[in-house]
Amino acid sequence: MLKNEQLAPLDTRHESWPDQVFDALIAAQVKHVVYVPDTGHAQLIERAHDDTRLEVTVLTTEEEGIGLLTGAWLGGERGVLLMQSSGVGNCINTLSLIKNCRIPFLTLVTMRGDWAEFNPWQNAMANATAPSLKLMGVMTRYVDQPDDIAEVVSAAADMVFNGDEAMAILISQRMIGRKEWSK
Repeated sequence: MLKNEQLAPLDTRHESWPDQVFDALIAAQVKHVVYVPDTGHAQLIERAHDDTRLEVTVLTTEEEGIGLLTGAWLGGERGVLLMQSSGVGNCINTLSLIKNCRIPFLTLVTMRGDWAEFNPWQNAMANATAPSLKLMGVMTRYVDQPDDIAEVVSAAADMVFNGDEAMAILISQRMIGRKEWSK
């Protein structure tokens, strides 16, 4: 997030989706939450830090999360990578590890550049996110309705952790609210 960037007030209908996602991750026995700081995931990140059942790791770059989650899986534990669409490009080479070794991989990606984006630098990666992930063998699901996300995350966790699959849940900017420059 840029220095002068902030979220506009959220529509109250959207306030509960991070809690629903958190509950779905706990139900899926996720033990590791790794992330690069992102305003769109802020509430989910805060919940993860507050829960002693989880090991939470702040990353300096998104591809570190793939290595960390691979190690967690090899150690018998499940995890999730939280990132923004602009971080997907950082992961392309590292995703070959997931594909070649059939490591279960779940990531929740907040999409910048797909709805009401004020920052044109976000648009290029928004257009490339889903195709790039698919080319690297990662299935994608796009969610833009708060009522759908818990079920999508739960189903994705089943596919990922029970079928040794890779899946990215792409969360629309509509879910986290319109970003605006502060004055």
